[in-house]
Amino acid sequence: KPDLLQGTLDLLVLKTLGHGPQHGYGIAQKILLSSRQLIDVQQGSLYPALHRLERKGLVTSEWRESDAGRMARVYSLTKTGERHLASEIKEWTRYAAAINWVIES
Repeated sequence: KPDLLQGTLDLLVLKTLGHGPQHGYGIAQKILLSSRQLIDVQQGSLYPALHRLERKGLVTSEWRESDAGRMARVYSLTKTGERHLASEIKEWTRYAAAINWVIES
């Protein structure tokens, strides 16, 4: 399984939260499913990323009762996070295109 490039995890988390609020385990599962089982985000990487994004004001969190009746911290994208996500997607697309140009040359 490939190592995530630095900064890529933040983009994946923000994109996942762009679909709606989610708890940590749910974020990891959605990334795993969306990546066709190639990107398995471990808790040791995910929660520091979520806390970093929260400190930057891109994500907020609150305790909510889960479907199983337990309390879970649910993360949501802020308006600032939405704008940042749009910018990061644009930058990632440019970066990926540049890598493809090098690979194809």
